[in-house]
Amino acid sequence: MSHNVVALALPGVVAFDLSTVAQVFGHPAEEEYTFAVAAPDGDDVMTSSGFSIGAVHDLDALAHADTVIIPGYRPHHRPHDDTLRVLRNAYQRGTRVASVCTGAFALAATGLLDGLTATTHWQDAGELQRLYPEITVQPDVLYVDHGQVATSAGVAAGIDLCLHLVRRDLGERVAARIARRMVVPPHRAGGQAQYIEPAAAPTTHGFAELTDWIVDHLEQRLSVADLARHAHLSERQLARRFVAETGQTPLQWILHQRVLAARRLLENSSLPMDVIAQRTGLGTASTLRRHLRREIDVTPTNYRRTFRAD
Repeated sequence: MSHNVVALALPGVVAFDLSTVAQVFGHPAEEEYTFAVAAPDGDDVMTSSGFSIGAVHDLDALAHADTVIIPGYRPHHRPHDDTLRVLRNAYQRGTRVASVCTGAFALAATGLLDGLTATTHWQDAGELQRLYPEITVQPDVLYVDHGQVATSAGVAAGIDLCLHLVRRDLGERVAARIARRMVVPPHRAGGQAQYIEPAAAPTTHGFAELTDWIVDHLEQRLSVADLARHAHLSERQLARRFVAETGQTPLQWILHQRVLAARRLLENSSLPMDVIAQRTGLGTASTLRRHLRREIDVTPTNYRRTFRAD
């Protein structure tokens, strides 16, 4: 018997998120899943891009769903109480409920995420945390799955979550087959952190010149004493003011800049790993690998394969 998936399209639904769910679960030539789109009133739904989607079911469709997925929507207002009640009832019947991107705001409003970890698009993670402090928002992962409730990060991370759900339901073989059809990796390593644009070096008024100098000398051994001499401060003054202005200790900030520099070289050069490690002050390829895994949970080889600008 097929597993019935219903996508709940809220007003302002993100068309890409909705089509992602449809691509994974709604292909007409595959029999493992049945797929439908529901809307709060069953009428046409306006997307966030300005065009409407028609021929959808009303909320009664959720009563027959094995899985309900809420695609992202904008603006992500709190859904009507009737919608939230139907989602809670579905969950209480044992239906799996998941969200893609900002669909997490609707799922959070049901209370089903209270006391759990969750994610959404990294740009919206702070707002989700502010509005729903009972949730622990993780902005640096692709998805979070608690079994009966799951959330994904932004845009393409919805594909990762959907394929993960297929893998749970039907195994690696079916998930890999669907991934091949969609021409996407069956499983991506790492989290959202690898897709967030690396921050530029801070240009704080007090330390702009110093931080520029650090970035230009990453290949050298840099101690707090070296920085203090360059800034004409005592080591204690430097450490206190640096933390106040950047939120990190000097050595933490330097390490982060070295990893960012290594990421740029992985993306834009074919240099061997040990050369990249030396040029960025990380020393050895094994040290580069360890720090990249710690920051973004992916190996240098996989990072280069994904982001190499050929």
